[in-house]
Amino acid sequence: MHVEFVDQVGPSAIRIAFQRMGGSASPPVLLIMGAGAQLIAWPDGFCRELMNRGLQLIRFDNRDSGLSTHFSQAPKPDFAAVMRGDFTTVTYTLSDMAADTVGLMDVLGLGQVHLMGASMGGMIAQTIAIEFPGRVRSLTSIMSTTGNPAVGKTDYMLLSQLGAPPPDRPGYIEWRVRCLKALGSPTYPFEEQAARELAGISWDRDHDPLALARQSVAVLKSGDRTPQLRQVQVPTLVIHGKADRMIDASGGIATANAIPHARLVLFEAMGHSLPAPLWADLAELVADHVQGAESVRRI
Repeated sequence: MHVEFVDQVGPSAIRIAFQRMGGSASPPVLLIMGAGAQLIAWPDGFCRELMNRGLQLIRFDNRDSGLSTHFSQAPKPDFAAVMRGDFTTVTYTLSDMAADTVGLMDVLGLGQVHLMGASMGGMIAQTIAIEFPGRVRSLTSIMSTTGNPAVGKTDYMLLSQLGAPPPDRPGYIEWRVRCLKALGSPTYPFEEQAARELAGISWDRDHDPLALARQSVAVLKSGDRTPQLRQVQVPTLVIHGKADRMIDASGGIATANAIPHARLVLFEAMGHSLPAPLWADLAELVADHVQGAESVRRI
C-alpha cells in the first residue's frame, strides 16, 4: 500500500501520512477516521464504491495514529482527573486535530473540500466546519455526536468486558477482532479473517499504547459543540446506526437537529462500523450529497 508523507503540517508542524485516490478533477473528499483508528480503517471496498461514483478521496492518519506524528513524550492521560474537570494531562483538543486537517489541505493545495468523518473523525469534521467554514463544501458526519454528554452515550458495560489492548501482537489482534465484533453491526456477517488481517497490519503500522487515551481525552476536553453547530451553514448529511453501542444513535440525531437543514439517515441494523452490505448504499448517499453541494456551489 503506497502512502505519502508531508511534514511541517499545520500550527503543530507535524508529519501526516496520507493516500490520495481517484481522479484529480473529481470533487475532493477528505476522510477523517475515529479514535485509535488509522487511514486503513476506511475499507478499501467502500473507498472503491465512492470513487466509482466520481469522487476523489484523501484518507490520512490523524496525529497519534498510524504513521503520522505521535505525541509519545506527552504526559500519561489521567481519565479520572479528566472526568473531574482537571485537564492538566490532556495534550491537545479536537481543535488542534482540526487544524492538522486544514494544514494537510494547505499542503495539498486544496482550498475547499467535502468532509466525511466517522466517530471521532465526525467530531473533527464538525469542528472544522465550525472553525474553518470557508474551507468546507459539505459535511458528512457518520456514527458521531455533538459532545453533549447527554446524547451519544457509550455502553461502558460492554467496553469494560472487552478490557485494555494487550501489549503483544497476537494478543492485540485477538482483542481488536473481539472489539470489532462486539461494537460492529450484529445482523450483518462479520468477516473475521479480514478483520484479523487488518488488525495485524494496524499493529505493524503503529502500536503506541497510550495514543488512543490521548485522543480520547482530547474529545472530553473539547466539550459540547451544540451551540456552535447551530451556526454551521454548509450542506450536512448525518448517518448513524440504530444498533450503535459505542455512540448511541441519539448522538447522530442531536447532530442533525443542531445543524440547520441537515439531513439525517438512520440505518436500523448498523452498529459502530461500516458493514460491507451497506457500502453501496452509503456511497450513494455520500456521492449524492457531495454532487448536490457541488451543484449549489456552481450556481
